[in-house]
Amino acid sequence: MEFISSFVFAIVVFIAVIFVLVLVHELGHFLAAKLFGMRVERFSIGFPPRLIGKKYGDTDYCISATPLGGYVKISGMAEEMEEEEIQKEPQPWEYRSKPVWQRIIVITAGVIFNMILAYVIFTGIVYTYGSERIPIDNVSSFYIPEGSTAEEVGFQTGDRIVAVRDKPIEYVDSPVLFSLSDLTSSRLSFTVLRDGEEVTLQAPEGLIDKISQNQDFVTIENALPSKIGVVSEGDPAYDAGLKSGDEIVAINGEEISYWLQMVEYIQNAEESLELTVLRDGETFTTQVTPDTDSGLIGVGPVNLFEYFDAETIQHGLFGSIGEGINQTHDTAGAIINGFQQLLTGSISVRENLGGPIAIADISAEATQTGGMLGFWRIMAYLSITLAIVNILPIPMLDGGHLMFLIYEGITRREPSMRVKMGLQQIGLILLVGLMIFVIFNDILRIVGN
Repeated sequence: MEFISSFVFAIVVFIAVIFVLVLVHELGHFLAAKLFGMRVERFSIGFPPRLIGKKYGDTDYCISATPLGGYVKISGMAEEMEEEEIQKEPQPWEYRSKPVWQRIIVITAGVIFNMILAYVIFTGIVYTYGSERIPIDNVSSFYIPEGSTAEEVGFQTGDRIVAVRDKPIEYVDSPVLFSLSDLTSSRLSFTVLRDGEEVTLQAPEGLIDKISQNQDFVTIENALPSKIGVVSEGDPAYDAGLKSGDEIVAINGEEISYWLQMVEYIQNAEESLELTVLRDGETFTTQVTPDTDSGLIGVGPVNLFEYFDAETIQHGLFGSIGEGINQTHDTAGAIINGFQQLLTGSISVRENLGGPIAIADISAEATQTGGMLGFWRIMAYLSITLAIVNILPIPMLDGGHLMFLIYEGITRREPSMRVKMGLQQIGLILLVGLMIFVIFNDILRIVGN
């Protein structure tokens, strides 16, 4: 029953995300076409066959059966016309009768609207919630598990991280210590303070690939102390007398300082554990046996934003506008870097390229864990991704149409219809092949997990 409800929830979130992204994208094309006096024959959310809709004026507004995109059909786009229609004189309301610069705006308007959507979302989030920032000076040191990706890079337990890519870190505004744009950079280094001296660690090639596979890189959670924030009633820790505020300082006589270190020890335990607990300045010991199914004892960490004395920054309207621009820019840069590394083979295509199933899973998880804030954050991220993918110079995508228009603008003549149709067919084969690959890849990833 739980699986069914999770599946239904994922489908509902996926449809909501796709609906908004496609609506905004196609609205860009639609409004630009209308602005320049072009006739729009159909505005469709989804691909054929058509399900429901209504015609107003010249335009059929409809919802179609295949919910993986949408389209705006504009009169006079040669690729959608019959040969006898192409031979006729262009009409004033047709796409083909307009100057190249107007057609370029119409073709790129969908991408522009997706970028605007992401920017509006980021700005709205910052304006509504402000920014909660942890001063890095409040974070004294980090725990680095043995065998982790972080250890491979050269991090050691007790390191204090002070810079990334030679840029000093002053504040951290989420549990994630390093941004995606940092981790996908081709020249990535970290500076740590170790035994009073600064040490520079050079990241290896394909670091983001290893992080994606192992899910074990450094976050602010690596700095959390072994202090209990929550005890679940009825679980082993509750039965052992542990309380919120207790700090586990040793397990079976071995010193414990960090939350992740404690969790790692407990999960690897095969028998009852002797915990040394610090409470109100005094220590005592108690026995606890981890749950046989989960391997846990039923405790949660302290709130990291409270523990590290986070500062809440209210930016106001104009400050939020600036923050929205920064977040949109950083996210777009990270996504572009990720695509570059996929194309060059620096990171695994199989591990990092997802299709509709992966999008549904990620969107549902973000919404479940972050509520509406998580929903809108993943919406902004996917909106930028859609914009970047669409502007790639692949026939059948907006970038392919833009490529033809740039050629026409430079040479003062259109590419021949034979060339256009040939490239369109190649583009269609590539896109269908890519869609089959990502769906199959999604299924393999699910089976593998």
